[in-house]
Amino acid sequence: MTALGDLIEIDSRTVLVLGRELDIAHDRPDVANALVHNTGDTLVLVDTGVTTAFRAALRKAAGRVGHYSRALVLTTHGHPDHVGNNDLADELGVPAEHYVPAPDLDQMRDPASYWLRSFDRITGLAPLPAPAALADTVVRICQPMKPFCRTTRTYEERPLERIRIGSLRFTGWTFANGAVRVLRSHGHCAGHVIVHLSDCGVLHLSDEGNGAWGAMADADQLKIQTVLGAVAVLIEQKEATILTDGHTFTARRGPEAAAHLEGLLEQGTALQAAALALTTDGGKVRPSTFTAGYTQALADLGIGGANPNPVFTAMMALNQLRELGLRPESDDHDASWSRPTLHNPAPPLPPPSESRP
Repeated sequence: MTALGDLIEIDSRTVLVLGRELDIAHDRPDVANALVHNTGDTLVLVDTGVTTAFRAALRKAAGRVGHYSRALVLTTHGHPDHVGNNDLADELGVPAEHYVPAPDLDQMRDPASYWLRSFDRITGLAPLPAPAALADTVVRICQPMKPFCRTTRTYEERPLERIRIGSLRFTGWTFANGAVRVLRSHGHCAGHVIVHLSDCGVLHLSDEGNGAWGAMADADQLKIQTVLGAVAVLIEQKEATILTDGHTFTARRGPEAAAHLEGLLEQGTALQAAALALTTDGGKVRPSTFTAGYTQALADLGIGGANPNPVFTAMMALNQLRELGLRPESDDHDASWSRPTLHNPAPPLPPPSESRP
């Protein structure tokens, strides 16, 4: 069992600060794990979670990793459970930089609209209050919310770099003389990045490690699975030796990390097979029926993932339907989904020949 703010010491310069799971019924926000690392004279914070209790844990961790004279705060993506304490950069007492992904700026500035868009899709598919009320709840319980500080900039304001790690090529940005590598992944949501700390061997997946299928409206299933495969190669090549993420309260090393990644990818293919089996009855399926079958498939396959609950399961189910090529037949929330007609239309009949005198 772990508690909010518990620390896992990876080495004398690197600590994983543990968050907690979401509990909307009790107005308890989820809090993402954060990495605290010291390289040279630079303190590196990868995500800052949310809540004042977690903020205190970040300060405690910063005091454990050694002296620093500058700070670098890196946001992996804009969801509230990762960004609430970003203004801590202003309070560290040293010159600080803070970077966020440009594609996530809109949701960071207006999180209620972002979550409303995600929840509105699943009206009637999960036991939830009105989408607007649920979106307001997510924002309300994630307080205090300070996603920006005096030095906040977007990664995209820096020149994009080609980054080679082992046999793989990425694009992203490097910091601290190359010891910190921010790699674009964009799977879990539109702006998502992952972070490689080369001098301690840690690769932080953040929420790309939530599972092989995404839930959010701006998730990209192909990108999630592609980054999981790429990270598996880095683990095999020992370019990364320790795997952490945003919602698994552990640090996985070597073979355990490799097995975990393979398991996520296996789950992805197993879920797609189960989804296909649910869409073969006449080529049509109602989202409510599909979601019920999909929920059962998750249970049968033993797939949990981060923050397992009916809301996120329904969001995943709709993403899975679209990934399989089905489309809604109307705007009704539980209208049947089907595959679009693909056959070519019959050619028009030639005009009747005119009689000749």
